[in-house]
Amino acid sequence: ENECARLKVMDFGLILVGFEVYGRDIIGGFDTLEDYVKDDSHQGGIIGRVANRVGGAEFTMDGAMYMLPDNDNGNCLHGGAGFDTRMWNVKVHTEEKLVLEYYSEDGEEGFPAGLHCEVTYELCGAALKIKYRATPEGKTPIALTNHAYFNLDGFGKTIESHKAKIYADRYTVVDENLIPNGERPDVRGTVFDFTEMTPILERCGGDFVGYDHNFILAPSVFRGFDGIKTHLAATVEGEKLALDVYTDQEGVQFYIGNFLGNGPDFKGGIKQVQHGAFCLETQTEPNCIKSGKAIYDAGELYTHICVYEIRKI
Repeated sequence: ENECARLKVMDFGLILVGFEVYGRDIIGGFDTLEDYVKDDSHQGGIIGRVANRVGGAEFTMDGAMYMLPDNDNGNCLHGGAGFDTRMWNVKVHTEEKLVLEYYSEDGEEGFPAGLHCEVTYELCGAALKIKYRATPEGKTPIALTNHAYFNLDGFGKTIESHKAKIYADRYTVVDENLIPNGERPDVRGTVFDFTEMTPILERCGGDFVGYDHNFILAPSVFRGFDGIKTHLAATVEGEKLALDVYTDQEGVQFYIGNFLGNGPDFKGGIKQVQHGAFCLETQTEPNCIKSGKAIYDAGELYTHICVYEIRKI
């Protein structure tokens, strides 16, 4: 903790249990470990070995086919029983920084080669910096992210009061099972146009339940963190707080809790509601390993940074 913020982290799943900024907890989550275990919304956890969806729950690499867990309508979502269900070991623990590590064994959830992972959570004023490092022992896919659910105005109600601007000029079209179909059209003039600040729920309803889509970033605002060049991916404004998301990744998955509502109560007995939170998961493109992305050779270092910075409006 520091003068602006207080972060609560659990070594199970490296889950963000709470992120209190200027006196308000803006991260979704539960009061008990049991609720995290039985819930399937990946609240606040580190996602891996491959984030988002892998179509058909399989992939081919160097002529060999690898079968993955089918946990999402015939697809593999978030690595199966992924990194948000594993115990992480504390490596560094200071007042404002946590570094935890995890070793994913060869064959875990069907993925080849052992993988050494390290994630840093660091508070800097009202900003949360998340830095990822992973080194494989053999050729394997790697695409990590964090699945924090935000509500800047407090949980128990929808994000109707929130507006968003996403620094993207294209988005990834998906089929009925949310697998990309290869089309990456311009966002302008569509329901995916967040090039200007727009109420998040304004275009939702009827046949369009809500956003669970990858936006292809078009960097225009840059900032350095710890010597790493990042770009502004998105800004979300609530009634009194705003969230700026910086990353070095090519995309961000914008999800607005379409499937919330049937899980355990949130912290303090607050009921889940559909569209009661939003996620901005910095990432490579969904189904990335089917197009040869996110494949790393033995010893090749994977890195990724995401910064969630809160400011008062």
